[in-house]
Amino acid sequence: MDLSIIIVNYKTPAITADCLESIKKSKDTYQKEVIVVDNDSGDDSVAILQKQFPQYQIFDSGKNGGFAFGNNTGASKGKGDYIWLLNSDTILRPDTIGKLMTAVKEKGSDIATCMLLNPDGTLQPQGGALPTPVNLAAWMLFWDDIPFAGRLFNAYQQRSRSYFRRDQHPGWVGGTALLVKRQVYKKLGGLDSDIFMYGEDTEFCLRAHLAHYRIDYFAVPRLTHLGQASGSSKGAVLGEYKGLKYIFTKHYPNRLGILRLLLKAGALLRILLFGMMARDEIRKDIYRQAYSLA
Repeated sequence: MDLSIIIVNYKTPAITADCLESIKKSKDTYQKEVIVVDNDSGDDSVAILQKQFPQYQIFDSGKNGGFAFGNNTGASKGKGDYIWLLNSDTILRPDTIGKLMTAVKEKGSDIATCMLLNPDGTLQPQGGALPTPVNLAAWMLFWDDIPFAGRLFNAYQQRSRSYFRRDQHPGWVGGTALLVKRQVYKKLGGLDSDIFMYGEDTEFCLRAHLAHYRIDYFAVPRLTHLGQASGSSKGAVLGEYKGLKYIFTKHYPNRLGILRLLLKAGALLRILLFGMMARDEIRKDIYRQAYSLA
């Protein structure tokens, strides 16, 4: 078995079905299996998907343990040389798998991902440098929005479209379409299931970096990601804060105090921005919660 594709479903059978249909239309020649883990949706997701795609493994995990839990559950059943964690709200091109697998094998990647596109065809940023007090300060204090500031430090949240138009070796890549050698996934113990959602991809890549595994971003293979990576929603903002606090508690406990100060400063600036300038009460309230969370 060359490839095990792992998809976590939670109350989105129609969206997941579109993803599975795009996989079925793939023109690659690799031997692959598709494993769909339903995180206890409590609806008819499993029955609906099993009826539409009897050739795939589709089952209920028994609980909603989060993104990492669902993927680890699916990966434990995979037999492929590579494991591809694929978001349910993605649509593949017929050549996505073939081009990604070719690039991974040519470069000897341990972990890799491809270009993500928004539904309108525009490029969707993902990943960046591993978190440090410097690049987190730049992010929280808007320094990385200054033109050419990226030359001074590697951005934690890379937003430059030009960056993603060529192959890269980022510190971390998003979990939207995360391809990992099965042996590497096993040695690293998979995603950290103590993280429910947001930050598990960064934490996984941090452990991979510490273990000297190769991480690649490839610009030629591409797919559409229906979800937006703007990070402006309540779940994304608070999840990002929780994820960073967890990562620093686990890996950099002596820097946790600095991180919390930076997160509070960033939240306070955004409270002022959305409260006094943009008059956006919804985002202002989100960052009030973020400030308390930090």
